[in-house]
Amino acid sequence: MDFTSIRLITFDCYGTLIDWETGMLSSLRSLLRNAPAMEDEKLLEMYGEIEAQIEAGPYVTYRAVLGRAAEEIGRRLGAPINAADAQRFAGSLKLWPPFPDTVESLQVLAKHYKLAIISNIDDDLFADTHRLLKTSFEFVVTARQMQSYKPSLKNFHEALARAEKLGIGKQHILHAAQSRHHDIDPANALGLKNVWVDRRHDKSGLGATVRSGAVPNFKVNSMAELAEKLVPPE
Repeated sequence: MDFTSIRLITFDCYGTLIDWETGMLSSLRSLLRNAPAMEDEKLLEMYGEIEAQIEAGPYVTYRAVLGRAAEEIGRRLGAPINAADAQRFAGSLKLWPPFPDTVESLQVLAKHYKLAIISNIDDDLFADTHRLLKTSFEFVVTARQMQSYKPSLKNFHEALARAEKLGIGKQHILHAAQSRHHDIDPANALGLKNVWVDRRHDKSGLGATVRSGAVPNFKVNSMAELAEKLVPPE
C-alpha cells in the first residue's frame, strides 16, 4: 500500500489501543469465583457472542451492553451476577489499560498524521480512557453519539463527514483496528483503506469478537509495527 497519501488515521479503541480482553477477564473473573472452570478463550468468545446479540437489538448504551453481557454470562454458567456487580464490571472499563506500545506509538504517529477514534463506547467511559492514551484526537465518533454500533456504516459515514470538514477526503484516510467484524468489514464496504492490527496473532480462538472473513488491505501485529511502517526513518 502507498502510504504517502495518508493524512488521517482513524482507530478503533478497545482491543486495538486498549487491552480490553485482559481488563475484561480480570473484572469478570472477580465476579465468577463460584462458576465452573472455563478457559479464558472460551469466556472471551462467550462474551463476544452475547455482546453481538445485544448490539444487534434496539440501541442501549455500552455501559448497559457490558452489564447485560455480564449478567447473561453469570446465568449461563450458573453463577448469577447481580445488577450492581454487573454495573461495577461496566465501570471497570475506565481502568482497562492501553497495550504497552500504544501511547508511544500514538505519539509518534501524531507528529506526522492527524488521528481520530471510531469506537463502540459511551462518551463518559471514553473520557477516562482518553486520559490513559495521553494523545489528542481530531474527533471521536462514539456509538452513544450515533445510537448505533459498528459494524454499522452509519458510524463510519459520520467519521468521513467529520474528516471532510477538516478538508480530508476518504482517499487520504487509513482505518486501523483489531476486529475484522466491527471494522475491517465496514471499511472494505466503503472503500476505506484499512490495516488489521492483529493483537491476537499469538493466541488461538476468536477472542471477544465474532468471526469474520473480512480481508484487510494489510496486517500488522502491533501499534509499534504500524508506527514503524507509517513513519519514515529520520
